[in-house]
Amino acid sequence: MKIGIKGIHRVSATATVALTAGAVIAGSVFASTAQAATLPTPTITAKGGFVMNNGTGKALYGKAADTRRSTGSTTKVMTAKVVLEQKNLNLDSKVTIQKAYSDYIVSKGASSARLIVGDKVTVRQLLYGLMLPSGCDAAYALADKFGSGSTRAARVKSFVGKMNSSAKALGLKNTHFDSFDGIGNGSNYSTPRDLTKIASSAMKNSTFRAIVKTKSTKQKVTTKSGGYRYMSWSNTNTMLSSYSGAIGVKTGSGPTAKYCLVFAATRNGKTIIGTVLSSTSATTRSADMKKIMDYGFKK
Repeated sequence: MKIGIKGIHRVSATATVALTAGAVIAGSVFASTAQAATLPTPTITAKGGFVMNNGTGKALYGKAADTRRSTGSTTKVMTAKVVLEQKNLNLDSKVTIQKAYSDYIVSKGASSARLIVGDKVTVRQLLYGLMLPSGCDAAYALADKFGSGSTRAARVKSFVGKMNSSAKALGLKNTHFDSFDGIGNGSNYSTPRDLTKIASSAMKNSTFRAIVKTKSTKQKVTTKSGGYRYMSWSNTNTMLSSYSGAIGVKTGSGPTAKYCLVFAATRNGKTIIGTVLSSTSATTRSADMKKIMDYGFKK
């Protein structure tokens, strides 16, 4: 069959269009690959930071990710995790608030859920008091409740032992706890990578997820006389309101720890989770986390 001159021109034009389209597609692929490769690594003021894809565990960012540091109240992520790991846990069982918990807060100048001696507070409420206002009194109450032993000191020691056992079960080599709330006794430490893994594990629990994404809550508790009162708690994690897709997790601070944050967010079905340790202020802590989370979502 003969093809006329017009037919040849038509075939050539079609081939040229196809080649051009192919070049555009290839060019866009190469451009996006180059963009990913040249994405500038963010600079943060925090001494340590780490971000990973929560679904795959793939590391997306790291700065001194395996350097041991004081963790402040981000320790309470493990406190909550240990409580929620207890067999036959009844979240609605009640704990009577002891004077020892209030005395501890006063002696340490610690952050408080403002629990009142004699009140009967559920385990679930104590978890809210632990994670939102970062109550060290709530942490003490939980350690006393879920540790084993005939004395309060023994029960606290037992609970901290459970925290270390949980870290070991996760395969963490650079984490050690010597307190239930992050007010350490000289050997309470973790790393950005390890804390991120602890939080990632904790986030598998639906109760934990529900608590750490809560901006504020009002809880009805039973008083010593049998009446009731309301406890109002706000989350110290202000990024829940300022960062798109935020779903948790926990702030921390202290003289040695400086300003810390474990944080998670979900966008377009992708959840990433990370940690910054030893930032210079609450403001820079948030700015640092925003930078590395934004970076993580682009990778």
